Order: sequence, then C-alpha cells, then structure tokens
Amino acid sequence: VQLQASGGGLVQAGGSLRLTCTASDSFFSINAMGWYRQAPGNQRDLVARIGSGGSANYVPSVQGRFTVSRDNAKKMVYLQMNSLKPEDTAVYYCNRAPPEGKWGKGTLVTVSS
Repeated sequence: VQLQASGGGLVQAGGSLRLTCTASDSFFSINAMGWYRQAPGNQRDLVARIGSGGSANYVPSVQGRFTVSRDNAKKMVYLQMNSLKPEDTAVYYCNRAPPEGKWGKGTLVTVSS
C-alpha cells in the first residue's frame, strides 16, 4: 500500500486548509482510514478516523474544527481543517486505522500566530 498526503502549507491562525490522501490499496473501500500528525519532538498521533461506511471520529482537540471524508471510488481521504491554531502545526500523515505497513510521505502544516 502506498500512501501520500498533500495539501499542507503555511496559514495564519484562524485559517483553513484541506489535506488530501491518495492511496494505492486494493482493499481501500473496506478499511478504516485515519489522519495522523506529528509535531517536532512528539509522537505520531491519530487525530481523525473515518470508517469504511463514512462514520467519523475525532480527538477532542480538533472536534468541531476538522472534518474527515473519503471517496472510495477515487481511493482518497480528505481532511478539512478550519479555525486552525498554532498547536495544529505538524506533519500530517494518512494511513489505515489502526495504521499498517510503511508510512507514506506526510505533508507539513504550519499555523502562524
């Protein structure tokens, strides 16, 4: 399985970004997918999860600000991030949830205050 996240960038606090994850996974449609992030010096943590049927879960710190969605036909997962805060600054990755295999390339999100 190959995974690649894109869409990161530099944004001011309060701004928005939309991340996209492209997966080459024959079983994409039946797997739950997650967005993870890793800030410098921190471990990589799950922030949003979407089940195969579209049910979504979020960690409390992003609940109400982030929205995860998926397009099974395109094998893509999205993360709409609104009301961004400096503490959201991290490299964001996608993977199955729970994660499996090799991590793909992440995308850097930098939120300035």
